[in-house]
Amino acid sequence: MTHNRYPAILMLKDGKIYKGWTFINSTISFGEVVFNTGMTGYQEIITDPSYAEQIITFTYPEIGNTGINYKDNESNKIHIKGIVVKNLCFSPNNWRQQESFISYIITNNIPHIFGIDTRALTKHLRKTGSMNGCISSQYLNPDLLSLKLKNIPRIEGNDLVKQVTTSKSYEFKDYSHKYFSYLQYKTDKTYGYGLKIIVIDFGVKHNILSRLDNYGCSTYVLPATTSYTEIQSYNPDGIVLSNGPGDPSAIKYAIRTIKKIITYTNIPIFGICMGHQIISLALEAKTFKLKFGHRGLNHPSGIKQKAEVTSQNHGFAVTKESLNNKTINITHFNLNDSTVAAIFHSKKPIFSVQYHPEASPGPHDSDYLFKYFISLTKQFKQYNNYTSSSSSQIL
Repeated sequence: MTHNRYPAILMLKDGKIYKGWTFINSTISFGEVVFNTGMTGYQEIITDPSYAEQIITFTYPEIGNTGINYKDNESNKIHIKGIVVKNLCFSPNNWRQQESFISYIITNNIPHIFGIDTRALTKHLRKTGSMNGCISSQYLNPDLLSLKLKNIPRIEGNDLVKQVTTSKSYEFKDYSHKYFSYLQYKTDKTYGYGLKIIVIDFGVKHNILSRLDNYGCSTYVLPATTSYTEIQSYNPDGIVLSNGPGDPSAIKYAIRTIKKIITYTNIPIFGICMGHQIISLALEAKTFKLKFGHRGLNHPSGIKQKAEVTSQNHGFAVTKESLNNKTINITHFNLNDSTVAAIFHSKKPIFSVQYHPEASPGPHDSDYLFKYFISLTKQFKQYNNYTSSSSSQIL
């Protein structure tokens, strides 16, 4: 099937211009222009809430080779502001394909531009840093687009979590019947049986919830704005703080809530990406914006001659120097730039990672963290049950 092509322009806030093509006429979209180095995973990326308000540049030269299937989405909607690619695949082929990628972006009216030199664009972003930009087939006048770009807010200080978090609490059950993966095959589906896990949704990915469900946990998803009292009313055995978009320091309501949980309870907490940053901020650390972020499937993270290849997607990181609390231990660094990649608390059952252990798609080096969290939660539940039983016998 042939589709009409229309001239389009990608313009960055610094005035840099790239000309290409689009299949959607008379469209314009603004967002932070970033790049992702993954060779696959385009479907998961465009449905990942962590990419809210961002225009994604794919560095891999051709996108869409395996088409689209309706089971691999990370959420129930598209969150990105646009797609930038060199080539779009016109002849996709995969046994799970249900629709071509080109058909998908046209049907869902996703702003996009193709036919540009994405390598040159990525080198420019690495040199100057991520910045706001726009994709337009509606206006091709750079002077007009430059004026419009001046009114687009910077991502720093911007709370994007409220845009993507669930509006109401719900219990998660994975009824998607996703194809039987290697991870599912090797997962003990009874290991987390009887555990009530609360997930605070800062923009949670489906596969994080799916991994907890795979282990047999009873998983409840709560809005990011949920209060300390309401979380306590669930009497959770463990808490997962999810990934999410935007500046973590702007999520002050969540930082206050998590600080209360850390201070007044011993509930095991596992933070992922945004969740890692929220935990760090609750422990009085600080965060900063990375020059061009970490977005890809092959970021090495480790310490002392040990490394894991990890999937990452974030534009902010925790300042190493601010982790001066003696109870906080750094367990992993990003081995590309030595930023903090993981921490644990020496006196509380709390740990967090800046990367994505569910990595779908991506390497499974850090998937063990889910089992570790469940094991930690089981131990604390058994200890609490034992102490409660002992107290009642004494009384």
